[in-house]
Amino acid sequence: MTEALNSALEPALVDEALKQLQTIHDWLRWGVSQLNNADIYFGHGTDNSWDEAGILLASCLHLNRLTDNILPTRITGTEARAYCELLAARIEQRIPAAYLTHHAYFCGLSFYVDERVLVPRSPIGELIQRRFTPWFAEKAPRRILDLCTGSGCIAIACAKQFPAAEVDAVDISEEALDVAIHNIEMHGLEHQVVPILSDGYEALSGMTYDLIVTNPPYVDAEDMADLPAEFHHEPELGLASGADGLELTRRILAGAAAQLNDGGWLICEVGNSMAALDQLYPELPLEWLEFEQGGHGVFAISKADLVAHQALFN
Repeated sequence: MTEALNSALEPALVDEALKQLQTIHDWLRWGVSQLNNADIYFGHGTDNSWDEAGILLASCLHLNRLTDNILPTRITGTEARAYCELLAARIEQRIPAAYLTHHAYFCGLSFYVDERVLVPRSPIGELIQRRFTPWFAEKAPRRILDLCTGSGCIAIACAKQFPAAEVDAVDISEEALDVAIHNIEMHGLEHQVVPILSDGYEALSGMTYDLIVTNPPYVDAEDMADLPAEFHHEPELGLASGADGLELTRRILAGAAAQLNDGGWLICEVGNSMAALDQLYPELPLEWLEFEQGGHGVFAISKADLVAHQALFN
């Protein structure tokens, strides 16, 4: 383990802060300094220490977020101690902030999360907010499948964006589906989003969709061994996918045509495994997408192209 990973929030440092710091702004700045000193990894909802400290502090204050007008106000000793406990867990155990607060945002929507599911962070969110233009610019999808749904964030965001659509939220993990069901109910979408326990398409015989959107596990064996400590709090089932990171993606591609309606599309995230996928299927006309808000490794492919190249998957 690295020296940074062994770093701790020293009791003497906490005692000094409790005696001298008064305002929310004081504690926010102090928290940022502790996170910077610990040299932790960001990437589970934030990319910097200021936002990370703000998320933890807002949670202790029972606020959605910290605003400029509230920063000069004072904090109680109870709130400050709760904040220090969260900071200590973040620094010493490398637990992502979303798991400490049980809260994450995706597509501007609030979700409950814990260590049964990955922390929502897919660039697919940008496609949802664009209503999957250009593929569905003229006609909105009426049947949507979110494969490997996890927390249900993609399924729920799709349902919000397309209120007339029926959305199936599929996962192999019963524990993950329990979290998805909680979020479906929290957003009042029980009538529109259906959770389904299934290993890939196995439980979906005879069911077809206009759009399949999926963020499956895609981390290869080499990258799994090198992941920062924060990722090891996430379920390995949601990250690892064989030696090349494409174990599940190959199955998704092979079965997608049978699950898509004519004119349908598959949109799939494979992250850093995009080069391996291009190498595996050089003839497959994958459309690699670009994102204004950051992210990579997401492709789109039509049912027609999947049917035309089905022999590649056999």
